[in-house]
Amino acid sequence: MKERSSDIIAQNISRSILAGSLKMQESIQSERELAAQYKVGRPTIREALQRLERDGWITGRKGMPAVVNDYWKQGNLMTIVTILQHEEEIPDEFIVHMLQLRVSITPAYFKDALENSRLKVVSLFAPFEDIPDEANAYAAFDCQIQHGVAMLSPNPIYLLILNSFKDIYIRMAEKYFSEPEHRTASRDYYNRLLEWILAGDIQQAGQTIQDMMETSITLWKQKMDGGMEN
Repeated sequence: MKERSSDIIAQNISRSILAGSLKMQESIQSERELAAQYKVGRPTIREALQRLERDGWITGRKGMPAVVNDYWKQGNLMTIVTILQHEEEIPDEFIVHMLQLRVSITPAYFKDALENSRLKVVSLFAPFEDIPDEANAYAAFDCQIQHGVAMLSPNPIYLLILNSFKDIYIRMAEKYFSEPEHRTASRDYYNRLLEWILAGDIQQAGQTIQDMMETSITLWKQKMDGGMEN
């Protein structure tokens, strides 16, 4: 199905906002100027702007050009969807925010799954010993573990959240695991976690998960700064 002109224009404008070409609180071009730029009628531009406003990117002003929102504060779930569609332009801080989200929810759905289906959680670790020391293999395994455990939680919201971020998570994980030190840290983490799970110590397993999630944020920030800190 051919993509509508208004959708393409809305995507181009949101991409410019993500890239910083259009600054927060800055006025965008008028409908007339945008129509001339994209060689479409003003109704098409109006439709694109309405979509951008609905998705939290801009705020319309009667008789004046729309203004770019602070999408971290004025955005909504559709803003996140758009960000995920423009993966190359995702701000580093967004990835940090996602890792912080994992700190909040990963121990919770692991706890639920362990309390309800501990042996099934253990079975998810079966492929672990055969994982090659490669970034894409670690990323795929980590994603499978997270989704597998979330499926074992009686709360379906956790899995819905993970499904929403699945595509970006794989890309982010491959970049994260491209560092050999990160793969080593994760292998040690999964070994410790499995020991606590086999021992039936859900509290220690939860603490191990939270500690590693926080460590992953530190390691990611170091990578974004250009390398491991001494």
